[in-house]
Amino acid sequence: MSKNKFNLTLPPQTTMEGISAPLQSTGEKKELLGTKNSIDQLTETLEELEMDENARTRIKVFLSQKEKIGELSDQDLEKLGELGSGNGGVVMKVRHKPTSLIMARKLIHLEVKPAIKKQIIRELKVLHECNFSHIVGFYGAFYSDGEISICMEYMDGGSLDLILKRAGRIPEQILGKITSAVLKGLSYLRDKHAIIHRDVKPSNILVNTSGEIKICDFGVSGQLIDSMANSFVGTRSYMSPERLQGTHYSVQSDIWSLGLSLVEMSIGMYPIPMPDSRTLDAILGCSGQSAANQTIIEPRSMAIFELLDYIVNEPPPKLEHPSFTANFKNFVDNCLKKNPEERADLITLMNHNWIRFSDEENVDISGWVCKTMNLPLTPKRPIQH
Repeated sequence: MSKNKFNLTLPPQTTMEGISAPLQSTGEKKELLGTKNSIDQLTETLEELEMDENARTRIKVFLSQKEKIGELSDQDLEKLGELGSGNGGVVMKVRHKPTSLIMARKLIHLEVKPAIKKQIIRELKVLHECNFSHIVGFYGAFYSDGEISICMEYMDGGSLDLILKRAGRIPEQILGKITSAVLKGLSYLRDKHAIIHRDVKPSNILVNTSGEIKICDFGVSGQLIDSMANSFVGTRSYMSPERLQGTHYSVQSDIWSLGLSLVEMSIGMYPIPMPDSRTLDAILGCSGQSAANQTIIEPRSMAIFELLDYIVNEPPPKLEHPSFTANFKNFVDNCLKKNPEERADLITLMNHNWIRFSDEENVDISGWVCKTMNLPLTPKRPIQH
């Protein structure tokens, strides 16, 4: 690991504090869907989770579909188009030919030994156990032609970074519903599987035309995290100061990333450095216009180490504009404390007034997704068992 003049570590260490790594012995686990009565076992687990009946039914339908699929292979998947790409690899929209089911397939190319690739596939199998209303469903993972494929539930609204490009900004009411879903997803991963997400950002929060909000790409495979750490590229970072300094970190690091993502989505640009009040007035004064008519204001370009130094040593971003509610500003402030011990925890944030008021509000996420992405509304009909 190389150091630089700012004494920052890149890539960051993956040590954790206050939580156990869930996957060190994953290779010894049985693959969940290969066992008898696995759907019955998962259904029993679902009954214990805090979800409404509609969400529980959707997961049962998903598990039933997954059972029909069985083992995944490259020859069974037909490419339909590209959904996006990032540091981790390319995500394709595919059709599973035997069942005609549409999936998202993430292809990750890693220059590592075959034994490491096999271990990554084994470790990813814990995703079979991650079934919750705010977690993207997992169909399976396999290795072929030098690449690891991770097959996931297809979310037709796409990721929030793509929606942000189309919308310009995301309204506070919508962000409240998104944040509530993300907090529930992070709590589920921590409480049920001892998993820290490690990579909370707009591109890892997905929505669909049914109005569901789900998180993806959480760090379940230690080997995959270690293998990909060396391929860090990009012009923005959502990592907390403690991670960038290479010290121990916990789920509090995800809270920082969530706070930074909220500022970005609310003002429509990456907030480090935070734009001045005049620039913010120019951005937020355009609320009556469509995104196509807004002036695109780009943040000042920073070299990566300059950016990381700024995150560690400068004051965190702050939402001070009068167009935001006091509760929202306070929520973001609680997320963006540089000292992780001062940062709010998941339980505190889930009980925050901004989230409580948001949970009580009737917000049409489905209609917003469809209008923003120019997609047909999903008909409201009973889910078939």
